[in-house]
Amino acid sequence: MTHRIVVDLGFGDAGKGTVVDWLCSRGHEGRGTGTGDGESTPVHAVVRFNGGAQAAHNVVAPDGRHHTFAQFGSGTLTPGVRTHLSRFMLVDPLALAAEARHLARLGVADALDRLTVDGDALLTTPYHRAAGRARETARGPARHGSCGMGIGETMAYSLAYPGDAPRVADCLSPARLRRRLAAVRDWFHDAFPGAGQPVPDVADCLDAFTAFAGRVRVVGGAHLAGLLRAGPVVFEGAQGVLLDEWHGFHPYTTWSTTTFANAETLLAEAGASAVRLGVVRAYMTRHGPGPFVTEDPALTADLPDRHNAFGPWQGAFRVGHLDLVALRYALEVSGGADALAVTHLDVSQTRRDLLLCRAYEMDGRRIVRLPSGPPGDLGGQEALTRRLLAARPVYGPLEDPVAALEAGLGVPVALRSYGPTADDKRAAVPITNG
Repeated sequence: MTHRIVVDLGFGDAGKGTVVDWLCSRGHEGRGTGTGDGESTPVHAVVRFNGGAQAAHNVVAPDGRHHTFAQFGSGTLTPGVRTHLSRFMLVDPLALAAEARHLARLGVADALDRLTVDGDALLTTPYHRAAGRARETARGPARHGSCGMGIGETMAYSLAYPGDAPRVADCLSPARLRRRLAAVRDWFHDAFPGAGQPVPDVADCLDAFTAFAGRVRVVGGAHLAGLLRAGPVVFEGAQGVLLDEWHGFHPYTTWSTTTFANAETLLAEAGASAVRLGVVRAYMTRHGPGPFVTEDPALTADLPDRHNAFGPWQGAFRVGHLDLVALRYALEVSGGADALAVTHLDVSQTRRDLLLCRAYEMDGRRIVRLPSGPPGDLGGQEALTRRLLAARPVYGPLEDPVAALEAGLGVPVALRSYGPTADDKRAAVPITNG
């Protein structure tokens, strides 16, 4: 059977959620989803493999229901599709409960019943969230663009205190969880005295987190292999490759591996493989500060996004022209993709002022490829960021985004999206292993 990995090749907000929703609700119908041997099995589960509660994957059902998926898989509106939060996820039980309540209001009352969580996944607590907001506030005008959900602080704390960082399995052991929550709380107060960020008592967190463990199914790492045997699985990434912790433009990045790597690690452990599907908008966007070579203030003003706007922590939602240089870089540091899904094509059909960036003027010369360094060289990435902040785009006309992407990136477009719902999607070529 064919499993698929869905990854955003830009700065995020390209439409991963709507692509995952289509794969789960319609992907087994007709072209674009079989293995080449007649398979038409519906998707069994969605596996989340990076990020946490900061994700915001918007899905609109054909009947008008809208949900912003953060921790649940974006296929949850399709009855029967399960969600598995892998060990690479950062799990926020409080945010998860709020998300489950909203899904219930939409008529999805069994979302928690369809959820499994790896016990090794890190827990994001209110103390991590408060620390992240305090740190970002202290940066003043030099903010990095945090989502304000404590993701970076969760990772940083786990690296500093690997044996004491709270994990999902701790929710099954109240005494151990109490000790670890108290340690995180004390760390927050010591690191950010007078931060002005209110935090709950450890007892309140303990009650909420143990209730979470009593409501969901906490599993071991071997659980995923059974999911992969049970039916086709979609691995849903968060954020975008250009924000990757190692390959993004430091320091305007996330504490998360946003490439295909985590998903492929999980698949390899289970002896399975998957098709790599990269998601791209017909134009570029970025939420928050950092390099954005093709940004166009006129497009930002004229192309509002109903599900993305200014955020108190992320900052402005920015819009620019399609950028082959940045997308080539994303593909290179990701190890390539088997196919593309292109979203927001309805916008490109009505906007004749959209352009195509084929090269940059950078360092006094014209380039079509950015250098890609080894993972972990944050100094090199920061130097690249400085160069990008001074780069200028070299534009040409954008007549057909699909043709431009296929020719410029050398990857076939398998799915075209002309709107937010599954009804607005068109499969172009099979999304298969062959």
